[in-house]
Amino acid sequence: MRAWQVDELGEPAEVMRLRDGLPQPEPGPGQVLVRVRAAAVNFPDALMVRGHYQVRPPLPFTPGVELCGVVEGLGDGVDGRAVGERVIGNPVLPGGAFAEYALLEASAVFRAPDALDDAEAAALHIGYQTAWFALHRRAVLRPGETLLVHAAAGGVGSAAVQLGKAAGARVIGVVGGADKAAVARRLGADLVVDRTAGDFVAAVKEATAGRGADVVFDPVGGDAYTGSTKCVAFEGRIVVVGFAAGQIPAPALNHALVKNYSILGLHWGLYNTLDPQAVRAAHEELSKLAEQGVVRPLVSARLPLADAAGGVQLVADGRSTGRVVVLGE
Repeated sequence: MRAWQVDELGEPAEVMRLRDGLPQPEPGPGQVLVRVRAAAVNFPDALMVRGHYQVRPPLPFTPGVELCGVVEGLGDGVDGRAVGERVIGNPVLPGGAFAEYALLEASAVFRAPDALDDAEAAALHIGYQTAWFALHRRAVLRPGETLLVHAAAGGVGSAAVQLGKAAGARVIGVVGGADKAAVARRLGADLVVDRTAGDFVAAVKEATAGRGADVVFDPVGGDAYTGSTKCVAFEGRIVVVGFAAGQIPAPALNHALVKNYSILGLHWGLYNTLDPQAVRAAHEELSKLAEQGVVRPLVSARLPLADAAGGVQLVADGRSTGRVVVLGE
């Protein structure tokens, strides 16, 4: 089979290599073999290739942490799955999704919603699960509240915008650039702030008559987090999802005490280990929203397998909107 491999850590466009003639994986006990039809590019893919992610698979490895594919083989002890079924999920590293075939643990396989095509279905899992857990499990977002979403045109931010609107919140999106602002508006954000052209802190305060945002969804860190502490509402909740800016904030806890706001962390992957039933319940809810047309992942680019390295670099450089997806052949 063909697959992308990383032999040394570095920039994706420089160190990812497409190789042919690699052995097709065989499913072990409790595993499912999937022919990859689409693989969504995630920021953790770029971090993993650079060696900056908390998960460091042994070299050489194939990047790609989520996919949509068709089941082609079942390992011993696998129940509830069928050959020919269209599924989504996270492949077993070091054999990631930027390949013609991948292995998944049967416990990490979910039926792909019929309402979504392969590229959209591939983009439903990590980003939307992250946004779902952040908004509903951690922040307990309520109808009528104001939700501030950083990187609102990005992969996980775009999911938070859609899910925030679905929950009945007023959504303020922060983006970097006019093109991304247009994307965030199309996603349904009620107010969009281009941080390169204005102060999002002042905009949030003005839009909320000084109250501030009830919930902040922050996958960026750095200045985004610092600014959020200045415009979070009384008893507001800041959900820390990631640090795309490359700067991990050192929160002033006395400030959280004085203003009565909460700082909540979210590591979605931990739920797969400690509460997998919650992940399955979230998938059912997301599938219902997809079938209703409320949720539809924004796929901005559909690339052939041969262009996967360029797609990962695009996301790594922060130049993408929505989701970049690598299509199977």
